[in-house]
Amino acid sequence: MRIVFAGTPEPALPSLQRLIDSARHEVVAVLTRPDAAAGRRGTPVPSPVARLATEAGIPVLRPARPNSPEFIAELADLAPECCAVVAYGALLSEALLAVPVHGWINLHFSLLPAWRGAAPVQAAIAAGDSVTGATTFLIEPSLDSGPVYGVVTETVRPADTAGDLLDRLSVSGAGLLEATLDGIGDGALTPVPQPADGISLAPKITVEQARVSWDLPAHVVERQIRAVTPNPGAWTMIGDLRVKLGPVGVDEAAPPLAPGAIAVDRAGVRVGTGSQPVVLGQVQPPGKKLMNAADWARGARLDEAVQAS
Repeated sequence: MRIVFAGTPEPALPSLQRLIDSARHEVVAVLTRPDAAAGRRGTPVPSPVARLATEAGIPVLRPARPNSPEFIAELADLAPECCAVVAYGALLSEALLAVPVHGWINLHFSLLPAWRGAAPVQAAIAAGDSVTGATTFLIEPSLDSGPVYGVVTETVRPADTAGDLLDRLSVSGAGLLEATLDGIGDGALTPVPQPADGISLAPKITVEQARVSWDLPAHVVERQIRAVTPNPGAWTMIGDLRVKLGPVGVDEAAPPLAPGAIAVDRAGVRVGTGSQPVVLGQVQPPGKKLMNAADWARGARLDEAVQAS
């Protein structure tokens, strides 16, 4: 089939590469978000998907308004039979959805109808899900509600960060997306409506929401930190310093500490929660690189009265 691929960040790359390599599909263009400012100088930088498409010699479309009549006409001129979407990052109008005869097929990183929205992997980890996965579905105007073509499951490992889990899902999901497009091309697949029960939402996590709440139980703190690693990144205030945190461990045997209280000894740096203390792993103070928490604490010479908040 003639495919237009829509995607922006790195998790979309395995899917785009699978379709570029496919003998059954032709990627006639790539749709991605406009170049974003990066670095201190704000230099415009193309998205990871744009870079891969350029390397492969595929035309790159970067409309600021993908739902504009001008872009809808431009897409129609390409005559795609289907559009494949992986983390494109923009809502699509009914007029745009109507262009390809087989519609727009989205690869979403959850087992729908669970965790509809922009942050499904983060939500699954924060909720303590033991199993998640990826779903291919036909896009409708409403959020992640369209009928499902296929799913693939993935175990959530005890130490998984959102980055770890998304890396695996992006690879297994790429295979699912290719198989889905194969089946659509063959006329062998019919999408099945999502069940009305089991719907949950996973909106984008803001930087402020990634701030650690030390009054929560330790296992919740531990999961929530992994859920926002690497992006947007967990953080806390230690005294007057804003410190970024890597994953932590729950110390079941340590003496209790009040929420936010800090204890530094040879065993490391522990912080009190609403239940057991947690042991900090890596930290990133302002203007510095990630470092071992114990090394940082010794150099910082923390006052006993300093707390995390």
